Amino acid sequence: MSRRRNSPSLPAGCTVTVCRGCCCGTERKHPGVDHAGQVAALRDGVGGAGRVRVTDCLDACERSNVVVVGPSPAGRAAGARPVWLANVLHPETVDEVVAWVQAGGPGVDDPPGLLDLCVFTPSRRARAEAGEI
Repeated sequence: MSRRRNSPSLPAGCTVTVCRGCCCGTERKHPGVDHAGQVAALRDGVGGAGRVRVTDCLDACERSNVVVVGPSPAGRAAGARPVWLANVLHPETVDEVVAWVQAGGPGVDDPPGLLDLCVFTPSRRARAEAGEI
């Protein structure tokens, strides 16, 4: 996978990747959670501070709903790597993801509130499949 630096088509902010594969985002696994509403809230909240993309399974099903916050160019320059978040199921958690991205995200600011309790390290295979390593 090639990555272009300083491309005008890429946002200057963070990239928020929302897993919506076999488990994350399903009514069957998480009844009563407004999965489409989560994605809409992330897109609305992140706005111009980055971008939100939806992807297929990230292979961390036991931790669904999984969201990965990729650092901005400034965060990468500071040495940040993508941060994987587990159990993003509640509006308050989505709000904290939005607040973090708005504040600059990984490498620029610390996660707000209790968001740091959602951070986990995925398997090497999951990171490879996500294009991280």
